[in-house]
Amino acid sequence: MRPTLYIVIPCYNEEKVLPITAPMFLEKLSSLSEDGKISDNSRIMFVNDGSRDSTWDIICSLAKEDKHYCGVCLSRNRGHQNALLAGLMEAKDKCDITISIDCDGQDDINAMDKMVDKYLAGAEIVYGVRNSRKTDTFFKRTTAQGFYKLLEIMGVETVYNHADYRLISAKVLEHFADFKEVNIFLRGMLPLVGFKSTSVYYERHERIAGESHYPLKKMLSLAFDGITSLSVKPIRIITTFGFFVALLSFIGIVWSVIVAITGKSVAGWASLTCILCLLGGIQLISIGIIGEYVGKIYLETKARPRFIISQRTDTETDGK
Repeated sequence: MRPTLYIVIPCYNEEKVLPITAPMFLEKLSSLSEDGKISDNSRIMFVNDGSRDSTWDIICSLAKEDKHYCGVCLSRNRGHQNALLAGLMEAKDKCDITISIDCDGQDDINAMDKMVDKYLAGAEIVYGVRNSRKTDTFFKRTTAQGFYKLLEIMGVETVYNHADYRLISAKVLEHFADFKEVNIFLRGMLPLVGFKSTSVYYERHERIAGESHYPLKKMLSLAFDGITSLSVKPIRIITTFGFFVALLSFIGIVWSVIVAITGKSVAGWASLTCILCLLGGIQLISIGIIGEYVGKIYLETKARPRFIISQRTDTETDGK
């Protein structure tokens, strides 16, 4: 029996690119169905992440034109990760497999054929991994590579050069639904579920139209969320560094006492100021990192919904 596939596509202010890429996704869905790899009941699900332009109107129009399109609209902008999660949770009871992909046309949709083949061969998760970053600027390429290296150092399990282009089976999503944390970083959380996984490799293209919605500020925020949501190593580093500074301080106290006893002490405000500034800076940074964890604990204890679906193209009714 052929599996039912849902292609889940988060959208935020994508009125320029959506009319271009939507037919491309439909053509790929039809191609997979004609090749006998997926069921004709497969769908393309757009997730409108509180867009301020006509993105939702375009999604509704597409759904009326062809039954293979469907969409859900979040009640407000919740960010890429929550929008993607909303689509996956909405699709998991309606299909056998999902493939998540951005709607900007940068990820090679032809890699979906290999993903489905890997699933049919027994894999439950198939990661789409970039062959290279030659289309990126030097700054973006350097920071992205540094980001993955930092995650590895911090003990976060991720797939190098993989973003959010992946195939996930409904079986995996059923178990992933048990992960209730509010602060989510999907590319670091999915490996925790387990199950057989593999990767396919592809070339990433330039954005077809519109502008990127992931400026440096959002990239840094995602990186910080990934580290603090999945690793406590920063706090352990602070503890270790605290012991090291305490040891140096103890040595300094002993040295100061010896110098004072021998009468060789010399007043020096510069050295004292430098030491105080250094320790003050270290303390503020440490308190800030610890405070970030405390803040995340605070948000987790509230257990607020990670997303709220206000509309669906098939029912046009409110829901969560």
